[in-house]
Amino acid sequence: MQTSLIGIKINLRELKNSDVNSIYENAKDPELAKYYLLPIPYEFNHAVELITITNNKLQTKEAISLGIEDKITKQIIGLVSLSFINFSNNTAEIGYWIGKKYWNQGIMTESINLILNFAFNDLKLKRVYARVMHPNMASSRLLENSGFKYEGQVRKGTYRNDVWVNDLFYSILDNEYNEQPKLFTKQVV
Repeated sequence: MQTSLIGIKINLRELKNSDVNSIYENAKDPELAKYYLLPIPYEFNHAVELITITNNKLQTKEAISLGIEDKITKQIIGLVSLSFINFSNNTAEIGYWIGKKYWNQGIMTESINLILNFAFNDLKLKRVYARVMHPNMASSRLLENSGFKYEGQVRKGTYRNDVWVNDLFYSILDNEYNEQPKLFTKQVV
């Protein structure tokens, strides 16, 4: 399965072994570890393992994790994924992270819209859900701006950095996504 999604500022594509340095450089920032389930501390071997694991899961369609490629530098600056794909119920969980220097530039909004388009129009999923560790309100706003609806919380749902945090749950349905104006182009290669 060769998957590439073509956007305006970024492309979403399968990871390559040559991406290991850019993944490591963007994921090692301790600021990311506050809100994303990345290993603490993030070491170089974690980036190597990430490439192997995500490509193996992509081949089996267990999960679809694509690197966020900066169109200018061709470097991987983050990751967006559909995991826990359930083709019986047509659902999946979306997950994502991006290097801190790329925050607040609209890149993650574009990444989410590209993968949602793929989820609903190519995979024919009916529901995509997300989990946000409170107090990551920037991620909550990102999801809401992408059309997700808040569903509720699981109190003390995740133990992270020696602290229990609540998990906030969001979802978007295929009809809700398809009723939205499309901001980004998409192409599967």
